[in-house]
This record gives sequence, C-alpha cells and structure tokens, in this order.
Amino acid sequence: MFHSLRSYNYRLWAAGALVSNVGTWMQRIGQDWLVLTVLTQHNATAVGTVMALQFGPPLLLLPLTGFAADHFDRRKLLLFTQAAAGLLALGLGVLTLTGVVQLWHVYGFALLLGCVTAFDAPARQAFVSDLVSDDALANAVALNSASFNAARMIGPAVAGVLIAAIGEGWLFVVNAGSYAAVLVSLSFLRVRELHAEAPPERTRGSLLAGFRYVWERPDLVAVMVMLLLLGTFGYNFAIFISTMSVTVFHGDASQYGLLTSSMAVGTMTGALLSARRPVPGMVLMATSACGFGVTLALAAVMPGPYLFAGMLFFVGLASLTFMTASNSMMQLTTERSMRGRVLALRIAVVMGGTPLGAPLTGWVVDRFGARWALGVGALSGIAAAGVAVAYLARYRGLRMVRQDGRLQVRINALPTDETDVRVAAGERVT
Repeated sequence: MFHSLRSYNYRLWAAGALVSNVGTWMQRIGQDWLVLTVLTQHNATAVGTVMALQFGPPLLLLPLTGFAADHFDRRKLLLFTQAAAGLLALGLGVLTLTGVVQLWHVYGFALLLGCVTAFDAPARQAFVSDLVSDDALANAVALNSASFNAARMIGPAVAGVLIAAIGEGWLFVVNAGSYAAVLVSLSFLRVRELHAEAPPERTRGSLLAGFRYVWERPDLVAVMVMLLLLGTFGYNFAIFISTMSVTVFHGDASQYGLLTSSMAVGTMTGALLSARRPVPGMVLMATSACGFGVTLALAAVMPGPYLFAGMLFFVGLASLTFMTASNSMMQLTTERSMRGRVLALRIAVVMGGTPLGAPLTGWVVDRFGARWALGVGALSGIAAAGVAVAYLARYRGLRMVRQDGRLQVRINALPTDETDVRVAAGERVT
C-alpha cells in the first residue's frame, strides 16, 4: 500500500504537501463560514459565487496551464505558485483581522487564488510522475489522494475549533504559514533523481494538442464527460454540507467541521483502498459513480446530523474511488509529453463546471432547500454511470448473457490495436 514512500523525493514531497493541504482545508472552511454567517445572512448563492470565481480560471486559462505544466520546469513552477497562494492567504487574513473585509474582497481573493491554482494543479499532479517511476505511479497517485483527504479530515475539524476560539482571520494566517512546508520540501528535493524528461518541442499548435489527443481517445472522452457531470452538479460539497448544517440541522461551526470531516474519513478510506489495487478501468468508474449517486440521495433524506454524517462517509468513499481511478487511468495511459496538457484539461473540466454548477446549486438551496440540491447532485452520479455504461456497450461489447440459468455481464477485452501501455495499465476486462 505504501511502496511509493520508499522514494526519498516522493516521501519529502508528501510530507510537505500534507501540512500545506491541512492549512488549505482550514481556509476553505473558514472562507465559506465567513461568507455564510458573517458577510451574508446564510446566502448560499454567495458561497456558490465564491466557488465559481475560485474554480472558474482553470477552464478560462486553458490551454495555457497545460502548456506550462508540460514545457516549464515543474518544480520551479510549483515554487512560484505555492508562494503566491501563501501570500493571498496572508492578505485575506490581514483584511479579516483588521475588520475591514467585505464580500467583494473575498470574491477578489477567490478569483486570484483560482488563477494561481489553474497553473498549480496540473503541474502538481503531473509532478508526481517526476517523483516516482511508472511502475509506482498508480500507488503514488492514490497516496497523494490519501494525503489530500487526510488533510480534508483534519483541516475542517481544526477549523471548526479555531473559528470558535480565535476567528476566521487567524485561521487564514495559519494557512499562509503552512505553505512554507511545501516550499521547503521542493527546495530539498534531489533534483538529479527526478524522473523528468526533456520538455517537448514547442511547435505551432502545441497549445491545442491536448484537445486533439483527448478527442481521438473515446475512453478519455467518456471520462471527461463523467467528470463534467460530477464536477458541475455533484461535487459542490461546500454548499451541500454548509447549508445542510446551517439551514436544516441548525448547527454551529463545530458541527460543520464534523460533517466535513466525516466525509473526509470516507475519502481517506477510498484513497487507501485505491492504493492497494492495480490501475482500475471503466467498470470501477461506472460502479463508483453510481454508488456516489445512490449514497448522496440517501444522505439527502437523513433526518439528523449524525445519520447524515454517517452517510457522508459513503459519499466520500464513492467520490474518491472515482476520482482516483480516473486520475490514475489518465496519467498511466497518456504519453509523458502530453500528461500536463491532458491533466490540465481534466482539472479544467472538474473545476470549470463549478462556475455553472455552484451558483445553480446555491439557487436550488435558496429556492427549494438543501435536500433538493443534494438530489440534483445524486442525479449527476447516476448520469455519469450511464455515460460509462454507454462507452462499455459501444466500444467494449457490454452485454447480458445467460449461463447456467444465471444472468452474467460480459465485456470484451481491449481491441488488439490498443497500445501496450493502455493494456498494461489495467484496462483488460474479461
């Protein structure tokens, strides 16, 4: 489960990233709580607008972000983006501590952080392949998710306590300091041991090469559509959990942190289970997307916060299983020279759906209630599973057969003209 940690570079990077991610999750909780309870009167649309501004730039800045991840030194690029994110967190903290923060300030900082993240995220995900060899990449991707979700489990719980004790402003300052950990880890990497290759040649059309590459891969197109559905309508957890906590269960910041951490326990479990298995294929993605839809629908009808928290565990387990499976599959079945651009497109699809989905989800909450918004998210999971089934039926011969009086599902192996690397990546299903 942990064999990627044998690498000094990956071990050092993972330690720094864990500290930074804890601070990032603390800030997310503090920012949402600041908007929802201090700057507005429980206005879910305002929270959705913040999310839209923060997650919209990865879509708007395509294909520049993928080009940068493939053609620039990723370690140096990450040093810049992580330092910039730390300064933005410090700026918002100072405004909050001095008592002058307004809603438009939060909007502005969210937009600037979104621009930084647009360049940081694809470079950070592709950088994992520079830290370990390809045979350890699937495990490293899963452990990366485990680290992120360990922070997701710890950060909100700590944030709930800190908000009640010292307020949102100091929480933002603590997050600014947490970026020092990842900056130190990047500075002390053994550069000679990185698995980075020479950047691809800059030619006319290289900015758009990622789009062409994905378009020619039906499996990647199917995964992108699934990510778009889930990213737009399903993964608006900040709105789902905060509004259920405040408007349905009438809880405080500590309850909000508990609910978020409950889902994080599920995502952490999903990440660790993913680290144990070989690279999964479309079948697991279909199953996990369907599981996400079903569990989110059940969460929507839970009568109390503790039952809701329990169901969030399974929501987190299903969502993380899908995200890790899609990430591993896309990295290992993509040419190294194209990974940055393909991952940038993946991130843009996931985050880029938020500017559409988050305000719409906030409007559904304000107009019909938080439970109905969770129902919309549940439908996105079922629809994503339908996309996977359609791909399997068209390209893999998915069918039901009767054998020995029982119905069985049959799926053809990959066509013989598929590349060896895609077969080796775990896409064989018999």
